[in-house]
Amino acid sequence: MSIAKRRLSPEHSRAAALAAARDLLIEAGPQAVTLKAVATRIGRTHANLLHHFGSAAGLQKALAAMMADTITAKIGAAVLKIRAEDGDPREVVDLTFDAFDKEGAGALASWMILSGNEDALDPILEAVHRLVDELADDSTVDSSLLHQETLTLVLMALGDALLGGPMANALGLPRDKARELATALLHNSIANRADPAG
Repeated sequence: MSIAKRRLSPEHSRAAALAAARDLLIEAGPQAVTLKAVATRIGRTHANLLHHFGSAAGLQKALAAMMADTITAKIGAAVLKIRAEDGDPREVVDLTFDAFDKEGAGALASWMILSGNEDALDPILEAVHRLVDELADDSTVDSSLLHQETLTLVLMALGDALLGGPMANALGLPRDKARELATALLHNSIANRADPAG
């Protein structure tokens, strides 16, 4: 799946590298997202990627930023759909949990932190914060409540991505139990907003 050795604009070269990095992350885990592996995948040189990202940590941070923007856009659309009363909170839960698990955001964030990249989570945290601010601006819901719901959902999704399978197995629970619990929390929150006295 190598890109032909042709002249690419800096934007296209960077985009191709990030797409390859995302594929490697999903296929082989965060340890596979190296400058050399990405360069090989897209038919470029290690030096070319150094020019664009500065280091493997820079590549991983750019990948985290790209993934966070894509993921939060999907989650934001699902939240707006729920507010229009034709969506299901489980959709938001599944998008969030899938982002950290199947799409590799949880493994990437953990790998970057363990590798000493102190600001590893910045792109993810900034994207989530932007999303919550946008949703708060477009809502009558108290923004501190949105912050609490977001914190709970993201921490549950991250924990599930890292330990969910073994933990559910050890406790004799279905694998998707954490998703069920997160969905119930969102349903309760929505019900409480609809009927604050109830």
